[in-house]
Order: sequence, then C-alpha cells, then structure tokens
Amino acid sequence: MTIHKEGFGTIAVVFILLLMVNAFAGYLSDWDSNVIKITSIPSLIVLVLVINFFRSPKRDAVLNEKAVISPADGKIVAIEEVEETEYLKTKCIQVSVFMSVFNVHINWFPISGVVKYSKHHNGRFLAAYLPKSSTENERTTVVVEAKNGQQILFRQVAGAMARRIVCYAKEGETVKQSAQTGFIKFGSRVDVYFPIGSQIDVKLGQKVSGSQTILGLID
Repeated sequence: MTIHKEGFGTIAVVFILLLMVNAFAGYLSDWDSNVIKITSIPSLIVLVLVINFFRSPKRDAVLNEKAVISPADGKIVAIEEVEETEYLKTKCIQVSVFMSVFNVHINWFPISGVVKYSKHHNGRFLAAYLPKSSTENERTTVVVEAKNGQQILFRQVAGAMARRIVCYAKEGETVKQSAQTGFIKFGSRVDVYFPIGSQIDVKLGQKVSGSQTILGLID
C-alpha cells in the first residue's frame, strides 16, 4: 500500500504543526518527560490517522462494458428514482455511496467512454448522508458516454468535514473504467445516475469497494 499523491501536502502540513505543538509544549515544560509523553502520543495517533486516510491500496479492478462499477469505497445509502436536472434532465435511478473517514477516498470512473461534461459547483458543507447534499453541497459533476451511447452521470459530493474535491476528468477526453477520477478529502459521498430500467445489483446498507463492486448493468 502506498500514499496517494493528494495526501503528501496535507501530511507534511500536519506533521509540521504537530512538531511545532510538541516543541512548544516541551519548551514551556523545560522538556519534562511526562509532558512530552502527553503531547507526543496523541500527536502520533493523529499523524497515523491522517496517513491512513490518504492510503492508496493496490487493487485488481473490474472491467465490464455492460457494468457500472462503484466509483468509491463505502456504504450504499440511497437507491431511488429522481429527476436529474443539471445535465441529463430526465428521470434516473440514483445510487449513492457514503464514504466515512475510515474509507479509502480515491474515486474511480464507473464506465469507459468519453467525458461529455465536467463541472465543479461551490456550495454548502452539509452532512454527506443527507439527500439534499447532492444538490446543495460543494460538488463536481461528471458525465461519461459509453460506446453504445449510454451516458452515466456521477457526482462527487463534499461532506461536513470535506473541504476539497479533486477531479481529474476533462471534457472531451477518453477515459477507462476503474481508472482514478479524483479524490475527496475527509468524508463525502458519490452519487451515480443510471437510466430508468437499468438493473441495480446492490442493496441499501451494502458495503462496496471502488473499482471492484458492480453497482448495476446498462444495455
């Protein structure tokens, strides 16, 4: 397992801040060993947690032209028919994956094809498990069109703790299923919009793995 490139800057900042806190505490206490233990142990725990958040595990990605692969690790929190009003402008089946701070926060392309749309929206930072977070929170919307003309829209949504969404998708480029599409820092969700009538192969509450779990099938 390696550290994702999006984590290097954050890890460095956290390390420097913790180092400064511990140095200041040591200076004020005249380098009392008990004080150093009190500050260093929690600092080490925080640093390990931050490093763990930015882990980038090696995976055997699933490739299937008829399948939509989960773009994120997490738990299925919504499977419902909704009106998609930003780009598709039609009724769709929305499947939402909630990512806790303990999940891997890399995102992957759910299908192969051409990126037809990619747009970032500023917004609020409501809890990511709330339904209205899909339309009110900071988010990035991406649409990929497969060879058969089917379009899949997926949306990276920031959560209460997330303050930065990274998206690599660029309009007009050809992308491969299960390739990395971005990263969301510190808690979030990803929504995937299927055409009405699509076969959905996951259930509410089910845990899924990004680039590996099949969410459903498209014609």
